Amino acid sequence: PRVARARGSSQLLRLPFQHPTMPLIWCAISGHGYGHAAQTVPVLNALGTLVPGLNVILRTTVPASFFQGRLTIPWDHQPVQQDVGCLQDGPLKIDIEATWEAHRRFHDTWEARLSHEVAAMQTASPALVIADTPYLAIEAGSHAGIPTVALANFTWDLVLKEYCHATDPTQQQLIQRIRQSYAKADRALRITPAPKFDVFSHMVDIGPIADPARPERDRLASTLALTPSEQIVLVGFGGIPLTSLPLEHIEQLRRYRFLIDGPVPAGYSRIHSIEALPFSFKTLLASVDIIMTKPGYGTLVEAVALQRPVVYVRRYNFADEPPLVDYLQRHGRGVEMSMKEFNAGRWEVAIRKADETTIPSAAPPPPMGATQAAAILAPYLLDSRG
Repeated sequence: PRVARARGSSQLLRLPFQHPTMPLIWCAISGHGYGHAAQTVPVLNALGTLVPGLNVILRTTVPASFFQGRLTIPWDHQPVQQDVGCLQDGPLKIDIEATWEAHRRFHDTWEARLSHEVAAMQTASPALVIADTPYLAIEAGSHAGIPTVALANFTWDLVLKEYCHATDPTQQQLIQRIRQSYAKADRALRITPAPKFDVFSHMVDIGPIADPARPERDRLASTLALTPSEQIVLVGFGGIPLTSLPLEHIEQLRRYRFLIDGPVPAGYSRIHSIEALPFSFKTLLASVDIIMTKPGYGTLVEAVALQRPVVYVRRYNFADEPPLVDYLQRHGRGVEMSMKEFNAGRWEVAIRKADETTIPSAAPPPPMGATQAAAILAPYLLDSRG
């Protein structure tokens, strides 16, 4: 029997044997933060409305808890590493040397990994492979003879290109190896906003993917015992925990309450742990007054859809950052804060400036990417029933 979790429940369920007429998706998701999973879930949910009886294998190191309450079709979580991504010291600093070393180790065992994925796919016999955006799954799907589609707002060869040394041929070779795997995709869906990439032979552009929650600002304010003069700032950096925060400095910002990921030491009255609040992260995004983050896909695109003010801290060396910042500046309410100001706790000027920004006249494109992707992908699954 296939193991899955029901929508809105933490209990494991035993699903009946996968009937041949009930299509199955093999969905490989990069475990670098939560952004790739946040893009994929709305697509799978939209597919579930088009394809009755749809099931999905989630092949990812993103924790199963992330999908709980989000994914509405039956799913089986298999925590198998799909790619490396980047090794980071917190969400704002990429350890470039460690990233290259981790990629080398990953590719030292490439043939064994590929063989394992192909065998697992053949055993599961899915109708479709979706990859956001592990290249291992794309090459494995090609070897297994299964239709394979990339869902992407960037590719890992683009990311590594930022860190490549011209004097190190092994780095160039590794990037080329990644590109060769990506090129085996039958089709790619490039999600707005995204940088340009040329690795896929058959690519279709789709709209933004966002699925904002319903705001619960009044309930959140009541839970925090907020006064009328205070505003709520969500400090959310996308699934990779902050290693440190200038807590003493931000505690002095009397007009604000701050919601952070992770525990809060005793003695702070203006700083609250997200884990201690009875709200999902998506609900918090929709309910706070201001969002502080790095330019990552899920948070920025949802902030634009919600028209929430954003204070962002840039890394300046990640491939999808420029198009995301441009998207925010054209369609949302964003103010940049320098890394130095962030680390020093000099937050108030940027927060006030973001709060004073007005909604731009250029309306964002409607967040129809999930619906568009589902319409493109559904024929693969419906045709598989014969």
